[in-house]
Amino acid sequence: MRDSAQALALTLALALAAIAPASAQSADEQAILIKACRDEDRIRFRGLTARLENDIFAGADQNYTSGIALVAVSHDLAGRLKTECMPTPLRLHAELIKWLDSDYWSNPRNTLYSQNVVVKFGQSIYTPKDFARTDLIRDDRPYAGLLYVGMSWNRRAHESQSTIDVLDTRGIVLGVIGPMALAEESQNWVHDARGFDKFLGWRNQLHNEPALQLALDRKFKRYRGTGMDTPGFSADSIRSLGIQLGNIETSATLGIEARVGWNLPNDFGTYPIKPGAENRAPAVESAQAKPAPGKMHPGIHLFGTLETKYVAHDFSLDGNLFRSSHSVTRRPWLSQAAVGISAQGLLAGHGVKVAVMHIFRTREFEQQLRSPAYGSIALSVEF
Repeated sequence: MRDSAQALALTLALALAAIAPASAQSADEQAILIKACRDEDRIRFRGLTARLENDIFAGADQNYTSGIALVAVSHDLAGRLKTECMPTPLRLHAELIKWLDSDYWSNPRNTLYSQNVVVKFGQSIYTPKDFARTDLIRDDRPYAGLLYVGMSWNRRAHESQSTIDVLDTRGIVLGVIGPMALAEESQNWVHDARGFDKFLGWRNQLHNEPALQLALDRKFKRYRGTGMDTPGFSADSIRSLGIQLGNIETSATLGIEARVGWNLPNDFGTYPIKPGAENRAPAVESAQAKPAPGKMHPGIHLFGTLETKYVAHDFSLDGNLFRSSHSVTRRPWLSQAAVGISAQGLLAGHGVKVAVMHIFRTREFEQQLRSPAYGSIALSVEF
């Protein structure tokens, strides 16, 4: 696995080197291209999502104990992307996707596509069960933290005469594992504020290490038209496939979500935080700067998800990849289920969505005595 991670890092470096000459232009050429950019070609952010996950919602304080993420989503873009109209980080990410997956945007039929970009900042914290021990607990998971920033491109497609609506996501995450992730400081601050006991074994946490992950996701469901929601009472299902590559997690995932309720949103469902793909789906075949608020109807629905995953590497269980560290015996197959409720509506003319869910997982490592669980709450606002 160490060789695989080194090869992945080398591949990313070579990819950036390969696209740099192709995107390099003289100042005059760049100025001409930028001048030709229309407003709809430039990236403008239209919405935010804040997510909080914590096992305190499940009456515990161990394993995956806390996760936070702040997500910004851009307006929708249609047809071929003009990367020269984008800020440098977004342009380089788009060029990297073109280099790794040349058909993602170059397909001549992509005028039927709509896409947006999502930028995410987050932190994840992992601890063993016994908060009072200061020694290394060899039969429990390592103390670990991850601080990261991620970027994902979502591309939505509905081909003519097809009954299927498809969302493809390509994402990259860069971050840090170890003390630089500030997991100890974050947890201590929260525990002090709430009067909880502190975890005393943080000096045994994983070592500092750069974190990298590439993510490829596909979600598909029955085509429901171009509206913001499906009026009235209805039900649907969303299937998903995913691959994660990197020293945060290397895995393959297969999942399904079922929803039932009133005015189901025309999106691709709700799920827990993942450092990688983030599906804030663009509208169907739309290049509007933002959805028209008047087209969104208040609604509420119940949902349930079921996911199975093969995990080849998980930093929070396998430990550091580039140096010796504490680790446990990871179980390669993992299943996860979630149940929740989501509601959306208009507040002061802006779209607002709230989703609450409870997540259950099978045991993640051999020494784990009980299956973990945690809760999640997400609030989304459209500008």
